[in-house]
Amino acid sequence: MTRQRRSLEAALASADGFRSAQDLHAALRTAGAPIGLATVYSQLRQMADAGQVDVIRSDAGESLYRACGGGEHHHHLRCRSCGRVDELHAPAVETWATEVATQSGFRELSHTLEVTGICPACADG
Repeated sequence: MTRQRRSLEAALASADGFRSAQDLHAALRTAGAPIGLATVYSQLRQMADAGQVDVIRSDAGESLYRACGGGEHHHHLRCRSCGRVDELHAPAVETWATEVATQSGFRELSHTLEVTGICPACADG
């Protein structure tokens, strides 16, 4: 565990919601942490692969990150208006993905699912 990794984990833990790698890098640099943007991207990718961070895509296609709230595999339901993100547990998706992998002969299955829409507060407002 490097000093840069600990700094990034602290930045993620203190962030309110999802943040881009550039936002996290800027916050770390402002706090005086000597870390490069390439290192931030590399560490975020490793953390995502290990299930330590949640990753969603903005409407512009940019990856956004936050410290993972739960230890088990989950997906996300994101409001396109306000950005609210709820964790989504979808056993039917897990069953379907496993069946598809089995039928096709794929192994070491990995998948993500992000459902977007308009949350009730935005729809009513």
